[in-house]
Amino acid sequence: MNKYNKLLYNSFIFAIGNFGSKLLVFLLIPVYTFSLSTEQLGTVDLITSTASLLLPAVTFSIFEAVLRFVMDKRIPGHEILLNALFVVFIGMVITIVISPLLVKILPISEFLYYILLLLFTQSIYTILTQYVRAQGMVRLYAVCGMINALVLVLFSSIFLLVMRKGVEGYLLSFIFANIAGSVVALVAGKVKLYFHIRFIKAKLIREMLKYSIPLVPNALMWWIIGFSDRYVINYFLGLSANGLYSVASKIPGIMNVVNSFFFQAWQMSAIEEADSKEKSNFYSNIFHIFAIFMLIFASFLIANLKLVMSILVAPNYYEAWKYIPYLLLGSVFSSFSSFFGTNYIVAKKTSGVLKTSVIGAMANLGLNFVFIPIIGIYGAAIGTMISFAIMWILRVLDTKKYANIRINKKISILVFLISLQIVVAYQNIKGEYLIQIGLFLIIILVTNSEIRKMARKVFQIYRPDGNH
Repeated sequence: MNKYNKLLYNSFIFAIGNFGSKLLVFLLIPVYTFSLSTEQLGTVDLITSTASLLLPAVTFSIFEAVLRFVMDKRIPGHEILLNALFVVFIGMVITIVISPLLVKILPISEFLYYILLLLFTQSIYTILTQYVRAQGMVRLYAVCGMINALVLVLFSSIFLLVMRKGVEGYLLSFIFANIAGSVVALVAGKVKLYFHIRFIKAKLIREMLKYSIPLVPNALMWWIIGFSDRYVINYFLGLSANGLYSVASKIPGIMNVVNSFFFQAWQMSAIEEADSKEKSNFYSNIFHIFAIFMLIFASFLIANLKLVMSILVAPNYYEAWKYIPYLLLGSVFSSFSSFFGTNYIVAKKTSGVLKTSVIGAMANLGLNFVFIPIIGIYGAAIGTMISFAIMWILRVLDTKKYANIRINKKISILVFLISLQIVVAYQNIKGEYLIQIGLFLIIILVTNSEIRKMARKVFQIYRPDGNH
């Protein structure tokens, strides 16, 4: 199997295994919107945002090192895993010790202990699934995601719809889901854990932390771009507005799910091709197809946005559609930025990731404080879109020294056509849906040759001789 086929095959494995799980989570949106008020949903959104902020700091982003170091195959995988878990244990101890301080500074301090439990289970789940993925057990990685989602749906239904436990039920469902996924990874992956002090190696921990620690502030910068707007919205507009913005973020979340299918496979392929002389050409070809696919998907979602929202959410959340188009483009630029960011990971130059993320985060924070007081929730969505675009452009320029990825002119044409779709969405004119579908079909025509090439690749992988 050549490198293109291997990437596509792995992407399909992740997609097939994870699509069901991600779809199940997506279907929880009606559960959340019908069982939680806008204020409650705003609260849980702040809690999950806070957990996303704390996770890299508590774990020192060591899970990022697990994938890269296990794939190197220089050191036995079980040693890397054990030392990573040891680092998480130390991080959690430190967090518990400073928890009285966190109670004073966090806006949702009454849920602190739920947050700590969520952090611990999420840390273990992430490290174990990264480990099985790095070992090449991509199908098991996908199964863990499915089990995680099934348990999440089950307990969300019980805690929210039956027991009506509100915010606490929301958090408990995630905690149980993480535990279930971790158990599956441990048992099915036959993970060997030799808990003995002699296996804790200071030199290995230092090497892993040297790689992962620069990714901690980088994660903070991504959090600022992706989640800080919740705090600014809450400050200026209140929890109810934050609840609307939370729902608006769910639809672009579909884009992030699709991106994750590909990105899980892409990281592995990019690392494997790190020393190839054809690296730049390979990266360019893959980015072109990936970018076109993401833009087509964004166009499709915008064309059907109002219809989807009218079916999916409770009536008092319908107006959230207004903020989604900008967030969809933001998700596209975010995925592009992540693609180029892989160059830093491959080269083990994670300081470059931090540098570009800092600029993007500062731009986002500044735009939030300028736009949100003036144009409300729109300001958060527009600020997110612009900041991800800035980060992508910076990485395009900065990563040329690692791999010269060429950008096809068709991408700018597609962005222009999607911008027209956004303009049409806000006009509320007669025949709007037909115009949206027309613009979507134009995008399909513009990218017809790329679509046919992708179809041939898919057929090549799954041809009748079974050689895949």
